[in-house]
Parts: sequence; structure tokens; C-alpha cells
Amino acid sequence: MLDKLPEVRQSEGGDWISLKVRGKGFGYLWERTETVGLKSTISEQLALVAERPEVFEIQFTAGQFGWVVVHLAKIEADELFELVTEAWCLTAPRQLVDAHEAGR
Repeated sequence: MLDKLPEVRQSEGGDWISLKVRGKGFGYLWERTETVGLKSTISEQLALVAERPEVFEIQFTAGQFGWVVVHLAKIEADELFELVTEAWCLTAPRQLVDAHEAGR
């Protein structure tokens, strides 16, 4: 799934795997808890948690971004990929996002 997004790098961080684009993090996978933390806007974070609290929970906010925890066993792969793509778009340089979207 991640190979569909340009320049994604995964690296071990101890108990998690970080997802980065050009050195900036947009997601973290915790295999032990079967969750992933993803960057989102604060409004998206709040909407996801309010709509389906059994799937999503607030992780933290930082500046204009709200990170959300996703319980992997409770989400379909296509919806997860959409959220990962949104997190990537919030983090990748604009030129890279534009080139990716033009190539879809």
C-alpha cells in the first residue's frame, strides 16, 4: 500500500515503525497494539473520533494538526489507505503532492 505514495520511508523506532516523507513523519505503526497513529487536521481528527470512537481516538494535537489513533482490526483497507494518503499529503512538499495527484 505504501509503495503507491512517493518517497515514503519506514524506519524502526523501538516499539513502532515510523512513516516519513522527506524526513518528516506522518504516521507511526505499533504492531503490538495493532494501531497506527496518523497526522490529520484537527477538524478531521475530531470528526473521525466523534463518528466512530470504536475505531478512532485522539492521540494528540500539535500546532494546526491533530493526530489520530486508528485501530487496524476495525477499519477497511481502502479507508485506511485514504487516511494514510491524507496524512502523507499534509506532510509531503506541495510539488511532490501535486506530481502524485497529477499521475493518479
